Amino acid sequence: MESADRPRMNVESFNLDHRAVAAPYLRVADRKVLPGGDVLTKVDVRFCQPNVEHLEMPVVHSLEHLVAEHARNHTDAVVDFSPMGCQTGFYLLLAGDWEIPAVADLMAATLTDVLDADEVPAANEVQCGWGANHTLPGAQDAARRFLGRREDWLQVMA
Repeated sequence: MESADRPRMNVESFNLDHRAVAAPYLRVADRKVLPGGDVLTKVDVRFCQPNVEHLEMPVVHSLEHLVAEHARNHTDAVVDFSPMGCQTGFYLLLAGDWEIPAVADLMAATLTDVLDADEVPAANEVQCGWGANHTLPGAQDAARRFLGRREDWLQVMA
């Protein structure tokens, strides 16, 4: 839903009325057809209600590592899993033309892996730029809360 009182912007999420959404949800934020015909699907994976709550940075950082690593156990289509600067969610970039029900299955399987994890992958000085800034329990709590509301994932707007 675009905000009628603002000019259209180049960044898709800047055109989304963040007051009108109801997190948690999954939403296709963009699809790009590349010059060779390949398709990229960008998914808004929203954990927290914008401007109401947010994930603490060690939780964001740990979820980024955990999901980026574990999602690739379920598909080779994952290009990237990146945190939003507002700390309310992530962007999942997938190769191919993905629909939300399939993304929901991927996220459910991946977050179940997060709950079963006994460490945050690459949470050390060698493999990470801030290896001490992680919390497995915090990431697991956020994953548990997100999974617990799976029935809400397809409903973006309040």
